[in-house]
Amino acid sequence: MKITFHGAAREVTGSCYLIETATTRFLVDCGMFQGGREASARNRQPFGFDARTLDFVLLTHAHIDHSGLLPKLTRAGYTGPIYATHATVDLLAVMLPDSAHIQEAEAERASRRHKKGQLTAGDTVPAYTMQDAVDCLQQLRPVAYDADISPHADLRCRFRDAGHILGSAILEIWVSEGATSTRSTTKLVMSGDLGQPGRPILRDPTVIEGADVLFIESTYGDRAHKDQAATMDELVQVLEHTLPHGNVIVPAFAVGRTQEVLYHLHRLTCEGRLHKLNIYVDSPMAAAATRITMQHLALFDEAGQRLAQWHAAGHNLPSMRFTASVEESMALNRIRAGAIVISASGMCNAGRIKHHLRHNLGRRECSVLITGFQAQGTLGRKLVDGARQVSIFGEEVPVRAAIHTLGGFSAHAGQPALLAWAAGFKRPPRQTFVVHGEESAALAFAEALRHDRGWAVTVPAPGQSVSL
Repeated sequence: MKITFHGAAREVTGSCYLIETATTRFLVDCGMFQGGREASARNRQPFGFDARTLDFVLLTHAHIDHSGLLPKLTRAGYTGPIYATHATVDLLAVMLPDSAHIQEAEAERASRRHKKGQLTAGDTVPAYTMQDAVDCLQQLRPVAYDADISPHADLRCRFRDAGHILGSAILEIWVSEGATSTRSTTKLVMSGDLGQPGRPILRDPTVIEGADVLFIESTYGDRAHKDQAATMDELVQVLEHTLPHGNVIVPAFAVGRTQEVLYHLHRLTCEGRLHKLNIYVDSPMAAAATRITMQHLALFDEAGQRLAQWHAAGHNLPSMRFTASVEESMALNRIRAGAIVISASGMCNAGRIKHHLRHNLGRRECSVLITGFQAQGTLGRKLVDGARQVSIFGEEVPVRAAIHTLGGFSAHAGQPALLAWAAGFKRPPRQTFVVHGEESAALAFAEALRHDRGWAVTVPAPGQSVSL
């Protein structure tokens, strides 16, 4: 068996692992690179493998850094099935066309700059088109949690709840090899992105008891998150201090983070800690994702189901509006105070959030709430790192608004939770690969696993191949 790390190795985005056995070749995830000037070029580069030779794809969840290059895979000639949970399939029906629209729009802007001699011709080609996304959706195959599937005669797979976003999964994969009389089975476990235990709405990550080979994420492998109570106290304080005089801008991933922020704003209103909120969700994709989330109430934890029932009753609700048109979005920038604007993208690199930051960053009376991971090179990371001035749409914008990072909102497990999940294995895996983390975080978490668990751990390099 050979494994090649085509993405999310010593970096957070671009999750993509090629697994080759004597009888089959398949991918786990096919994600987009995000952050930094080189990300767009990397997304347009040919795959490091022949897409036409793949037998199937297993997808851990819908976030674009795990799913965003699936239409490109179809464009490259892949015609096989893509297996994912039911909720993930529903979300991708919204997310992949939206991503294709962004690809085409960015290519069109690049084409205009190319005519002015500012970019090369290669920058004007989208990674994929809307038609590629539509074709890719036809290849999706929904799978129930905890059900066994056999995408190949020599392989069995099970999707387990990862507690990260709606539909997110840990993959258990059993690969059988050899002649009938000497047949052996190797169990691979792919953590995908693991959720932080005790978070609202979703259930905690499923405990896995055994693996021969483990792939475990390390997004926050070098730190612990602030606890929920302290995070809620800070959220209330920021809103109470800012809203009488300015706006609160919340960059949030359309899937997962937007719904969790809404949950907390509703819960704090229900508990009487916040009053008369004016919430604007300025992301058509987030609106669609919120509707899909409410269609999967069976995946909620008990507290999430209770809040959904309170919301359905319609008493003492905050004001919440989903903006659809560009005109409605632009109108929000004329509001001077009292608005909570939740908009994508979560790392501030694209979409409507850039317009809201452009109009509010320069105002001392406003606040920006950072509620998720910000990859290196992104506008969001620059704000977190304390930039005094940032470039938005070619315009230099001063940063006078208060920037607040609410770590307790993270959908990723912090180091203590990652170690606690690893403790669920009854015996050490033969080999553990630490992936999906910036180099410093991945190396720190690998050392923690060696020290705390005594495991054999490798932090693979981008493009590295390992034979098992």
